[in-house]
Amino acid sequence: MAIQEAEYKIVEKDGCFELRDYAAHILAEIMIDAPFEKAGNKAFHPLFEYISGANQLKNTLEMTAPVSQQVVSQQIEMTAPVSQQRKEGKWAISFMMPASYRFQTLSAPTNSAIQLRQVPARRIAAITYSGFWSEKNYHRHKIKLELWITQHPWRVTGEPVWARYNSPFTLLFFRRNEVLIPVDVD
Repeated sequence: MAIQEAEYKIVEKDGCFELRDYAAHILAEIMIDAPFEKAGNKAFHPLFEYISGANQLKNTLEMTAPVSQQVVSQQIEMTAPVSQQRKEGKWAISFMMPASYRFQTLSAPTNSAIQLRQVPARRIAAITYSGFWSEKNYHRHKIKLELWITQHPWRVTGEPVWARYNSPFTLLFFRRNEVLIPVDVD
């Protein structure tokens, strides 16, 4: 069964690294106070309930990929740039909403901890890898991606995002994981 993924165009490819232009999209997001490796599991159930009908119109939504995890960011104004601020132990976990929906057409979550958030089109540096969903793997690949970014005339504009594309039942070497870092090209 095919699962809809975030829409992007590859601008540059270099082995496991890519520079991508992502289309605007909407996230259903929940803030979780848990260690890195437990945050995704803790967030999955309420987010899955939302797409399974725990919303004001009782609509069901298709499952999409990836499930994303990043440190909590704080938006200063609706039209201003986002200012990220690391807050120990808090993670923003999100499901991307199907592209057929607009912010105005999505049903509000019945769980007040889940927020809908519009993400503008943006440029992302990415590294893809397989294997365990572990903090160690995440940090190892994040460091590789940060080094790749420094070798280009790019400026980091946001916090890294950890993206997971497969179910926990997928064999490790078939899992697709990514670290995504928003950048501006100077």
